[in-house]
Amino acid sequence: MQVLKFGGSSVANAQNIEKVISIIQQKVQAGKTIVVVSALGGVTDLLLDSATMAAGGNEAYKEKLQTIESRHMDTVKNLLPVTHQSRMLSLVKTTLNELEDICNGIYLLGELSNRTKDRVVSYGELLSSQIIAARLQTLEINVAWKDARALIVTDSNHTFAAVQFFVTYEKIYSWNKSNQHQLSILPGFVASDAKGTVTTLGRGGSDYTASIIAAAINAKTFEIWTDVSGMMTADPRIVGTAKVIPRISYQEAMELSHFGAKVIYPPTIQPVMKKHIPVWIKNTFAPQDEGTVIESTAPINGSSIRGISSINCVVLLSLEGSGMVGIPGFSKRLFEALANEKINVILITQGSSEHSICVGIDEVNGPAAKAVVDTTFADEIRAGKVEPLIVEEELSIIALVGDNMKSHPGISGKMFHSLGRNGVNIRAIAQGASERNISAVIANRDVKKALNILHEEFFETTYKQINLFIAGVGNVGKKLLAQLQQQQAYLQEHLRMQIRIVGMANSKKMLFNDEGINIAEWKEQLEQGEQMNLDAFISTIVQKNLRNSVFADVTANNDIASIYDRLLEKSISIVACNKVACSSSFEYYKKLKHLAREYNAQFLFETNVGAGLPVIGTLNDLMRSGDSINRMEAVLSGTLNFVFNNYDGSRPFAGVVKQAQDEGYTEPDPRLDLSGTDVMRKIMILAREAGQKLEMDDVSNNSFMPEACMQGSVEDFYNEMPKHEEHFKRLFNEANNAGNKLKFVAKYENGKASVGLQHIHPQHDLYHLYGKDNVVLFYTNRYIEQPLVVKGAGAGAEVTASGVFADIIRAGQS
Repeated sequence: MQVLKFGGSSVANAQNIEKVISIIQQKVQAGKTIVVVSALGGVTDLLLDSATMAAGGNEAYKEKLQTIESRHMDTVKNLLPVTHQSRMLSLVKTTLNELEDICNGIYLLGELSNRTKDRVVSYGELLSSQIIAARLQTLEINVAWKDARALIVTDSNHTFAAVQFFVTYEKIYSWNKSNQHQLSILPGFVASDAKGTVTTLGRGGSDYTASIIAAAINAKTFEIWTDVSGMMTADPRIVGTAKVIPRISYQEAMELSHFGAKVIYPPTIQPVMKKHIPVWIKNTFAPQDEGTVIESTAPINGSSIRGISSINCVVLLSLEGSGMVGIPGFSKRLFEALANEKINVILITQGSSEHSICVGIDEVNGPAAKAVVDTTFADEIRAGKVEPLIVEEELSIIALVGDNMKSHPGISGKMFHSLGRNGVNIRAIAQGASERNISAVIANRDVKKALNILHEEFFETTYKQINLFIAGVGNVGKKLLAQLQQQQAYLQEHLRMQIRIVGMANSKKMLFNDEGINIAEWKEQLEQGEQMNLDAFISTIVQKNLRNSVFADVTANNDIASIYDRLLEKSISIVACNKVACSSSFEYYKKLKHLAREYNAQFLFETNVGAGLPVIGTLNDLMRSGDSINRMEAVLSGTLNFVFNNYDGSRPFAGVVKQAQDEGYTEPDPRLDLSGTDVMRKIMILAREAGQKLEMDDVSNNSFMPEACMQGSVEDFYNEMPKHEEHFKRLFNEANNAGNKLKFVAKYENGKASVGLQHIHPQHDLYHLYGKDNVVLFYTNRYIEQPLVVKGAGAGAEVTASGVFADIIRAGQS
């Protein structure tokens, strides 16, 4: 014996029903078969809508009834041969006339009881099952239709009736024993009470009907046919990488279905579990797929977690008060009050102090729960022993489910760490005594991100996805994009990381694509983007609320640096090539560092000093390992080092500066380099990272540039410099005649920082520094006489981009 159940999507129309017929034909060959079907897809909602509209005095309910009639008439005409249509069309018309009479009565009375509601919605399954039976009869299959209302007996709790199992099993067993048909078709969802009045088993109850029948006849197998190829590790509509679960235990399946997995109706498991009947979840539209089998025990699937589920539209009720501590009975009274209002509790958590109890319920029951609980505890509320019930809205519950969790420590830690790292706030936590489930209450807006985070953490064996937003696609930005494109395969293979660019902007345009911007075509796509608006750009990043988000600032823009705090507060990591933020006020610098710690985000700015050189990283390592920085001496401007290494008086100083700019070594405005301002920023950043509170005004600058050169525009700057060529020659000749070289040196010692042009003699560590190289000498408690030296190319788009790239990887690995 086998029992098959087909859901609403499987029988939505004649085309789908033909697929169902084909499956049934194959299954019948294996032995006696019972098939339970749902209403045509969407019809139950139409039936409820029509009854509700009628009760509200809205005559548009007649249009709903007409739609229902048309759906069924069309299905009959498209499914049955013309010679077999007459009887079924007459049945549909007669049945729907009866339904129309009921709705007219509802309209006249202006009242819709649960009993009447059950009667109305029962027509969906009754019609679909008879239409399908009629189609099978045309194929000369030994088939009979049986009314489930004659077999399944319930109490009179309409819309969610409780099954009277003893008498129900007796009826089903007796019917099946006398049933000589090879195939039987039954309507799901519907039943009747002891008086024969129509009842229903709750939305999704067709699964339950089939399970009850399978248990009653001790079926060999029970198959639920739907529109997905089994139970999934997560909702595939939310988590694109969700996978089919091949095998799952009864208990795990119940937990997942209770916490929102829609593939199976929660009560379905109980009857078949007691009889150890395996349940298969199969796909009507891909019958060749293996599907999922639900059984007594399931093998370990390589993960301690079997699946992740969620329930949306939840409210959290919190009963709090000092008068609750040590006083028995508060919990009992709370749950009794909710039970009397027929309010189902989804989640329970209580603090060990007994000062509060939190329960999660469906949001539609929030107002009723508030009223009944406040009434129940009215005396305590008046006495100040208990606060009025707190109702928190717009919440959801996410749950990790797995039998194997109990033998794997650290699951909850891993769960909460990954959520916290991505800024998902957890309002309440619950874990069953069986350790099969860990549930957390979070904001509705975070559900998509949370499910993807957890699925990536517990199920992904291929890669971790980083969602990257880039501001600035100039010289450095272009090189960064090229490097990202080049290294995609390497990152995925060796670091199990996929960096997906989901947003980018320049000064004119901005572009977003949640599926990832094609790096090979980014220029064309950005040109077609919308007009750049910084506030809108940042707001969109925040609103998208994507997991593992990283914002890379590859600009020198003051405005962009001023909004870092908005991103860090949302747990979005920042990689800054832009030096403005870290060289702004000490207060803002400290604020950013604090926000990064508080919201579990990364704030990385290695390229602020030395481009791609590991200067800040080395300094941080020294500090973290307990060393102290006593002195720093450095050449921190690749531009100035390039200029003074290439200027010998034989060609104009302005020409050398222009060469440096053309080769990409300078800031967009070369005066930032030549004035020493850029070097001041860098030594101040290093001093701050070393623990010193320093502002720009605290850094002394011995500038070598004539004041007249620093006025006006960049064009004015280049026009003015030739007038001061003798000044630049004199600086060079004075150093050269002494056997020295000119270096623009930054120093930090005893809490003070300075920058300026110096004569460097041949024995000095800074003398042999060529091209655009930077060097930093760290004198510490450990490196007293011989400094720790970091040296290398300190300017250029390629090396700067590589430093930004490295920081993006660090942020992604955190």
